[in-house]
Amino acid sequence: MGYDAWIIITASLVGIVCAMIGSFLILRKMAMLADAISHTVLLGIVGGYFVSRSLEGPSLLLGAVIVGLLTAFLVQVLSAKGVQSDAAIGVVFTSLFALGVILLSVYGGNIHLDVDHALMGEITFIPWDTFVFNGIDLGPKAVWLLGFVLIVNLTIIIICYKEFKITSFDPEMAAAIGIPVLFFHYLQMGMLSISTVASFDSVGAILVVAMLIVPASTAYLLTDKLLHMILISAGIGVLSAVSGYYFATLFNVSIAGSMATMTGIFFVFTFLLSPKHGIIAKKRMRKRISAQTLRAKETSY
Repeated sequence: MGYDAWIIITASLVGIVCAMIGSFLILRKMAMLADAISHTVLLGIVGGYFVSRSLEGPSLLLGAVIVGLLTAFLVQVLSAKGVQSDAAIGVVFTSLFALGVILLSVYGGNIHLDVDHALMGEITFIPWDTFVFNGIDLGPKAVWLLGFVLIVNLTIIIICYKEFKITSFDPEMAAAIGIPVLFFHYLQMGMLSISTVASFDSVGAILVVAMLIVPASTAYLLTDKLLHMILISAGIGVLSAVSGYYFATLFNVSIAGSMATMTGIFFVFTFLLSPKHGIIAKKRMRKRISAQTLRAKETSY
């Protein structure tokens, strides 16, 4: 398979993996927590490297999950103590991310992971870092890792779909009928953490945040059904990856940045043109209601 194809496949997998969990985060109004965790997992990656002295293996995933859950826990604790939720996210986000940057800058000079790499990723190098088994090149390691995370997340969503749906739309009702809301909250945070770290080394934090939030937000404007929202957001993630790559090659600019930009462009078009929630549709609806109200008044006279 060609160089271009592997980059597009990797970015598309990032789009699908992030969009799936991002849909639930958007419904729960936790988009900024997704932004926080996508950055604070840097601390988990650094910690996992210090433990295993390797950038491969389960230690990085485990470190990211631990820090992701820690981020969600600290935000919840601060919110429970009276700190506004956005302020709580800001405090935890900046503190843990800054700690990860400091540790990486001071102790991580001998590894190929640095702050710029963490933010922007190195997706152009994906085709060269391959998984070899018995002398057979099986393709980029990032594709295998993202494929594994996709299967894990998809399995969890299928098994827990009903619980995820109820806790997303009505957590009070979920608690009333005996669903452990807190457990499913932290389960989603764990899914978010492994999704983030699986994408982190390939595309960087900026594209991860874009794929987590923007495709799901776009899909939210296009449908009122959760299953459709998940599928549409995944499709937008893939479309953004493909169009962003060809935009980057055409204008010789950042691939990850172009893909993130395309998610924004698709959102703007949807925000304007959505048949139900778009600005144009709402203006037409207001005009129609005003016209009907005026006719009703004229008839009454």
